[in-house]
Amino acid sequence: MRSQRHFPALFSVLLLLDLACTKQSPPPLSTVEPSERVAAPVPVGMGATQSVLQKTFVLKASAAFPFEIPAHAVQPHLHGIFESFAGKVHGASDDTANIDLLILNEAQNGDFGSNRPSEALFSVEASHNQAVNFDLPASLNHPVKYYLIFRNPEGNKSSKTVEANFRVDF
Repeated sequence: MRSQRHFPALFSVLLLLDLACTKQSPPPLSTVEPSERVAAPVPVGMGATQSVLQKTFVLKASAAFPFEIPAHAVQPHLHGIFESFAGKVHGASDDTANIDLLILNEAQNGDFGSNRPSEALFSVEASHNQAVNFDLPASLNHPVKYYLIFRNPEGNKSSKTVEANFRVDF
């Protein structure tokens, strides 16, 4: 009879233990729009690097070099250097060799090509030797096209020679 008296108490303890050990269902996953999804930042030294421009070229009026940032690039970073010369490469590199550099997105490049006024994402004016470090916007779920534009402010009057080396890390 004694064991029957403890049965309700024992049953209550077992029931409480069962309830305490029961896992609750996880909260529902939040819905994120695909356009808001970006990849997690990649630690420095672990990401991809893409060469954008490594070239020596003659600049008469302007020269455009397109490049593309892949989808889901969180922190694309463009960096590089250019040097311009009046006449031949490694000739005079002074104010007579000054050029402009613009970094444009697709819409801005369309305006530039149509001679419509527009702002640039980044610009360097009247320089013959310049290092560039520029963080581009995250690309979200679509690749994004950009343009490096070198412009000779003197137009076709006198050509310049440009050595340029640019790459983008993402």
